[in-house]
Amino acid sequence: LTRVAGYRCLSLLPPAKRCSSRVQLLVAAPSSQLMAGPLLLPLIAHGWLAAPRAPPLPAMCSRRGGAAVMVDAFVLDRLREMRKVHDELGAQLEDPAVQANVEEMLRVSRERSKLDSTVEALAEWESLEQRLEEGKELFNEEDAELREMARAEIREVEEAMEALDGRLKLLLLPTDPNDDKNVMFEIRAGTGGDEAAIWANDLLSLYSRYAQSQGWQSRVVSASDSDAGGVRDATLEIKGESVYSKLKFEAGVHRVQRVPATETQGRVHTSTATVAIMPEVDEVAVEIKPGDIEMHAARSGGAGGQNVNKVETAIDLTHKPTGIRLFVTQERSQLKNKELALQMLRAKLYQMQVEEQQAAVASQRKMQVGTGSRSEKIRTYNYKDSRCTDHRLGSNFALDGVLTGQIEPIIQQCIALDEQERLKELGLDQ
Repeated sequence: LTRVAGYRCLSLLPPAKRCSSRVQLLVAAPSSQLMAGPLLLPLIAHGWLAAPRAPPLPAMCSRRGGAAVMVDAFVLDRLREMRKVHDELGAQLEDPAVQANVEEMLRVSRERSKLDSTVEALAEWESLEQRLEEGKELFNEEDAELREMARAEIREVEEAMEALDGRLKLLLLPTDPNDDKNVMFEIRAGTGGDEAAIWANDLLSLYSRYAQSQGWQSRVVSASDSDAGGVRDATLEIKGESVYSKLKFEAGVHRVQRVPATETQGRVHTSTATVAIMPEVDEVAVEIKPGDIEMHAARSGGAGGQNVNKVETAIDLTHKPTGIRLFVTQERSQLKNKELALQMLRAKLYQMQVEEQQAAVASQRKMQVGTGSRSEKIRTYNYKDSRCTDHRLGSNFALDGVLTGQIEPIIQQCIALDEQERLKELGLDQ
């Protein structure tokens, strides 16, 4: 029989004879020919010939050593809810009443655009699910070539789904409402005297270069120079795309260990500077009562022409309840300096509110994003070893690159760590 039909290995056992012996038929033909073989049909019909079993589906691969990573039903439900909101916002854009209101239309458009990536990722996942089901159906075919094609397709789809799994979970994380905002970036000299002021000035240069590398616009809106050549404090206004989303990780204490230029015996000194990141806020977000402000005009002095030195264009502003004092001389007109001073004050007051809220929550997360904590030592710059250590990451980076503003790798790692911790809080880190 095998010489005539050339079939695969089969088990032949006549049911009428209760014996344990089996005759093995060694075959080489495809399974599609096997089932259609006219010589074997009578044997199969009498139950004497066991039809061959298809090999099992290929095992799903995973980084975690189990079945392929599949998105939880909870995650998919949440993502589909977000897609529903995306569709509802799209319907609002078609509403004539919304179209007649430019501000409302812009607001709805911004909210909808924030969900675009979620909708696209969910559609990609559902497409992969469909491909996976089609691959499984194809694998049940009897043709060996079709099964091999299905095996490759299933493996490819599973790898794509595993890569997409992490993205989908990240899309569930609540976004910081300040991420898209511009910032007021404040640097203050800490412990270390004149060397601390020089270090603060070095940080000012570092972040100006980083802003330039990101295509952002930056300018110094306030600065108090030090006699030693540095700055006691300086405030940068940085504008661009998603500025706060990256720079919020830079808030805290920056420590430097080096031999100062004024040191005659070659001893290493330790100095610090503090960085605070304040997102720009509008008048609605922070209310400033006129009676809480004491404001005076003054002459700016210094370079800038006769108008700066002879006309009172500078603004000296004090916020009585908090004692915050701002002396703004950046602009050449008193009105613009007044607007800038109020803008800086709103940013400071908003940051104080955020700090109070987060202190009440007492989050135990390692990153403490957005607190602007001046007591948290986040980074040490060691000149002797040419090493920059980020204490949150526990990683070292080349100092030369960092000092020239190449801090994007550090910030990206901080973003990744923050996302991992937030996923853990939501129970989605598995």
